[in-house]
Amino acid sequence: MTEMVFGTAPVRATDPVLPRWWRTIDKWALAAVLALFGVGMLLGLAASVPLAEKNGLPAFFYVKKQAFFGGIALLAMLGLSLMTPQQVRRIGVIGFLGAFITLMALPVIGTDFGKGAVRWISLGFASFQPSEFLKPGFVIVGAWFMAAAQEVAGPPGRLYSFLLTALIVITLALQPDFGQASLVLFSWMVMYFVSGAPILPLAATAGLSAAGGFLAYNMSEHVARRINGFLSADIDPRTQIGYATNAIQEGGFLGVGVGQGSVKWSLPDAHTDFIIAVAAEEYGLILVLVIIALYATVVLRSIARMTRERDPFARIAGTGLAFAFGVQALINMGVAVRLLPAKGMTLPFVSYGGSSVIATGIALGFLFALTRSRPQNEIARILGHRSIG
Repeated sequence: MTEMVFGTAPVRATDPVLPRWWRTIDKWALAAVLALFGVGMLLGLAASVPLAEKNGLPAFFYVKKQAFFGGIALLAMLGLSLMTPQQVRRIGVIGFLGAFITLMALPVIGTDFGKGAVRWISLGFASFQPSEFLKPGFVIVGAWFMAAAQEVAGPPGRLYSFLLTALIVITLALQPDFGQASLVLFSWMVMYFVSGAPILPLAATAGLSAAGGFLAYNMSEHVARRINGFLSADIDPRTQIGYATNAIQEGGFLGVGVGQGSVKWSLPDAHTDFIIAVAAEEYGLILVLVIIALYATVVLRSIARMTRERDPFARIAGTGLAFAFGVQALINMGVAVRLLPAKGMTLPFVSYGGSSVIATGIALGFLFALTRSRPQNEIARILGHRSIG
C-alpha cells in the first residue's frame, strides 16, 4: 500500500565486492605477506637447486613447484579474505573436521617417508601433512567455543576448547610431532587469555605442559637427543644446526654474495627448515632483519586491529591466527640461531613446501577477513576518541 501511494522506495546500490574489499583490508599487512612470498621465491632459487641436482631433476624443478603451491596459497588467501566472520567460522569448522578426521586416521593410512614420524598422507603424485591444515581450523573452532561461552546461558565453551586442545596435542605428540603440538597449545593459551578467562587455569596448563615436556624428555630418545644437543656447549659441525650456525656467522652483515653460499650444498633441509641460514649467508643480516620486520608488520598490525574489534569470535580468532603465524616464524628462526631446540618447523610463506604454504595461505585468508575494517569497529574508534577528548 505504501508503495502504491508514495512510489517504490529507492534502493541504494551496494559497493561492488572488490572495491569494498580493497577499502577495508589491511594493505600494509597484505603487502608484507606478498613480500614474504617474493623473498621465499628468491631464496628458493638458491636453496633448492642443490636438492634438484642431487635428485637428478632440472635445476629449477623445486622453484617451479614452489611457485605453483604459492599461487594456490595466494588464491586461497585472497578468496578467503573476501569472507565475513560468519562465513569464516563456517568454512573453518568444516575444514577443521576434515583435517581432524584425517589426522586421527594417520596411524592407518599415513606414512613417515623414512623420517620416523607418521605425519603425511601419500597420494602417489603428491603428499600432504594434515596437521598443517588442522591449525587454522583449530583456531576458528577454539574461538567459536570461547565466544559462545561469553553468551548469556552459553555452553562451557572454554572447557570444550581445552578438551579438544588436549586431544589434538596428545595425538600430535604420539606421532611424534612436538613442534606442531607446542604451536597448537600456545595458540589455545593465547586465545584463552584474550577471551578473558581466569589466569589460574592458564597457569595450570603451563605447568602441565612443562611436566609433559619433562616426561617426553625421559621417555623419548628422539626428544632427549634434540634437547641434549641444544644444551650442549659444543656444536657438532656435521649436524644441521652446526652447518646453519656456521653459515649465519659467515654471512655477517652484508653476506658472502648472491649464489656464493655453501651451506645449501651441505644442509639437507636448506630449502625448508633452515632456509633462514641461506638468507643469512648469502644476503647477510640485512635480509634477515627485513624478513623479521615483515613478520612483525603482519602480526602487530593484526593485533592492533583486533583491539578495536567488538565481535568476541573475530577478536579471539584473529588474535590466535596472528600469534600462530608469528610464533611459527619465531620458532623456525630461533632454531636456526640455536635459541631453541630443533623443531622441524617451516618458515611461513618462505620455506619450500606444499602443505605448509597452502595451509599458511588459508590461515592468512582467515586473518585478513577477520581484520578487515567493519562499521562497528569504526564507530567504536570514533566514540573512543570522543570520550578521550
